[in-house]
Amino acid sequence: MFLTVPTLLTWTRIVAIPLIVGAYYLPVEMERANQIATLLFVVFALTDWLDGYLARRLNQASAFGAFLDPVADKFLVSASLLVLVHLQRVDVFVALIIIGREIAISSLREWMAQIGASRSVAVHMLGKLKTTFQMVAIPFLLFDATLFGSIDTRRWGHGLIWVAAVLTVWSMVYYLRRAVPEIRARAK
Repeated sequence: MFLTVPTLLTWTRIVAIPLIVGAYYLPVEMERANQIATLLFVVFALTDWLDGYLARRLNQASAFGAFLDPVADKFLVSASLLVLVHLQRVDVFVALIIIGREIAISSLREWMAQIGASRSVAVHMLGKLKTTFQMVAIPFLLFDATLFGSIDTRRWGHGLIWVAAVLTVWSMVYYLRRAVPEIRARAK
């Protein structure tokens, strides 16, 4: 089902990418661009929860939606990290860890599906926790100011994105360890 409400919400996360990047090309002050980009990211990141909820609630879950949902998340996070690297708010090393893991685990999942062992690399709580930390850290780093007069979003964002990077590596190791027995079994 390509045009269900949940799938359309998933597509909006991909459409959001040029909007978030474009916020920094508007003829406005950096503070305003940060606010626009943050608002866009938060609104579109919330569609990740909403599309899954609606797919279950409206009985509109589909194989295509299950495929597109993590792809949209990865595009949104990767594009936002690249913007943050460009703005010198995220270390290139952190971005490489996160983006590299996404490519590696997506490839692993595709290969495991081809050999009929996709269950061994099914989504785990570590992956969900990693995504949560990313989805909180990124808007803090995009906002790049003091929130409510006392929260230094850059400081909090840096801490959270490093926690996300650690969880990224930890979850990658988890998935690889789950895949190794299947890989060994196929190699014999």
